Amino acid sequence: MSNYNDLNAEEQRVILHKGTERAFSGKYFDHKGDGLYHCKQCNAPLYKSNSKFDSGCGWPSFDDTIQESVKEVPDADGRRVEIVCANCGGHLGHVFKGEQFTPKNTRHCVNSVSIQFEEDKKLNSLPLDENEHDAVELKKAYFAAGCFWGVEYHFEHFPGVTAAVSGYMGGPENTADYKSVCTGRSGHLEAVEVTYDPSMVDFEVLTRLFFEIHDPSQTDGQGPDRGAQYLSAIFYNDAQEEQTSQRLIDTLEEKGMRVATKLYPIAPFYKAEDYHQDYYDKTGKSPYCHTYTKRF
Repeated sequence: MSNYNDLNAEEQRVILHKGTERAFSGKYFDHKGDGLYHCKQCNAPLYKSNSKFDSGCGWPSFDDTIQESVKEVPDADGRRVEIVCANCGGHLGHVFKGEQFTPKNTRHCVNSVSIQFEEDKKLNSLPLDENEHDAVELKKAYFAAGCFWGVEYHFEHFPGVTAAVSGYMGGPENTADYKSVCTGRSGHLEAVEVTYDPSMVDFEVLTRLFFEIHDPSQTDGQGPDRGAQYLSAIFYNDAQEEQTSQRLIDTLEEKGMRVATKLYPIAPFYKAEDYHQDYYDKTGKSPYCHTYTKRF
């Protein structure tokens, strides 16, 4: 242990004695930034920031690891699977599979005190456990689900999404701004342009997320936001996207939900004002009417 970092009492409780920090108390559960997360005890690199996602569980969540950096071992409780640093054996947390939070269907639930973040804009020097993808052409998808702040937030933090931009779509005018759209009479919807890597996530997965972060049965807005500009819609790029969207709507209606979401062909997208972009990341607040609800 002499070559390892000194640990304070709380770090010893978690890392050495397999304790768990209180949910939502760790400094990394909602942490953003490009870089690597290292083992707090031995400094071994464990996770890339582009594998981190918001699971809503209150602890940092990752859906992939740096190659051979983390080991899975049966937990002493006989039910869960523990994850430890492959280099020093320090306790990190637990791994859960089959929850469908991301396309990789894996959630490493990690204690913040077990890791240390180091900023690194390059992120390509260490391989993930799965094969890295060659560069591919990015694609765009367009969703309207009420106030674009919350919609943007959920998509922007989803693995495989490279950017999410708030804006306006659907009105007859050849321009749009917040003042005109918020009247509800311009014909535009608050929408989000989602840019994604199709080698990591596909349109159907994104559309499932769309249906699970808002109430697609609400006909007069979303949550407390009422008005024509807050209606639910998908603007499809082609027939395949239209068919995928309709199939998911049919699935929800078979489950008993009356879906109000409209499907429209692609229309001009007008980027919203700068103060609307990354609203929740800038303010540190949480979406007030967009929460994840599993529907599929």
